[in-house]
Amino acid sequence: MKTIKPIGMFDSGVGGLTLFKGIKTLLPNENLIYFGDTARLPYGTKSPKVIKNFSLQIARFLENLGIKVLVVACHTASSTALGDLKKKIKIPVIGVIEPAAQKAVAMTKNNKIGVIGTKTTIESASYQSFIKKTNPKIMITTVAAPLLVPLVEEGWVDKNVTRTILKEYILPFKKAKIDTLILGCTHYPLLKRLFQEELEPGVTLIDTSFETAFHLKQLLNENSLRNTTIMHRHYKFYVSDDPDKFALSARFFLREKIGTVKHIVLDE
Repeated sequence: MKTIKPIGMFDSGVGGLTLFKGIKTLLPNENLIYFGDTARLPYGTKSPKVIKNFSLQIARFLENLGIKVLVVACHTASSTALGDLKKKIKIPVIGVIEPAAQKAVAMTKNNKIGVIGTKTTIESASYQSFIKKTNPKIMITTVAAPLLVPLVEEGWVDKNVTRTILKEYILPFKKAKIDTLILGCTHYPLLKRLFQEELEPGVTLIDTSFETAFHLKQLLNENSLRNTTIMHRHYKFYVSDDPDKFALSARFFLREKIGTVKHIVLDE
């Protein structure tokens, strides 16, 4: 039965585990396969051409494992490779940009939205394009924040240095008087408390992980792909480098121990 096939998802590293956690919570009967491209991270500083090549390699690897849907958990890959993947992969493919942008447009009251993400995500203008297409009157302030991902990967979510850097990144949002901020990277939900403390009161944070998980649930329902069978779920993890380090980081992201992590060498 196609409904019991797993959902496949990938990220440049461990950040996509925030989305993995959201899917696991919202869709408790689904089997999940996660691929972290840990040998080639970060994606946020690489060219669109390279990111498209990496994404297609991973997508084909996951497709060959018999997944029913592909979730591009990486914002950088979603902003640059999603269109190509939808053309070349035979199963439904979703990214993280559109669900978050839709929610932001629905939530803003003063038509001033902020987007914070990696350099490549911001330069791709994917969020800006979708938001403007939905409502041309919305003013958008964007900030590229390349230092936040390595800080989260180090587990420094409560360090003073992280708060200091975050304060600098959010200054343009305060100046623009935004009322809604899209956390445009899967790492950023782990910094949500810091964002809330440093932003002006009343600013709504859009957690892309939750919004994408909700969008995935809708897609499964619409395509009769949702698994409603009560069965033993299985979660599988693959990485392109250092399974032990990934497993350790996963415990920090998920707050629980995960099973075996397999190392895979992708064809160039």
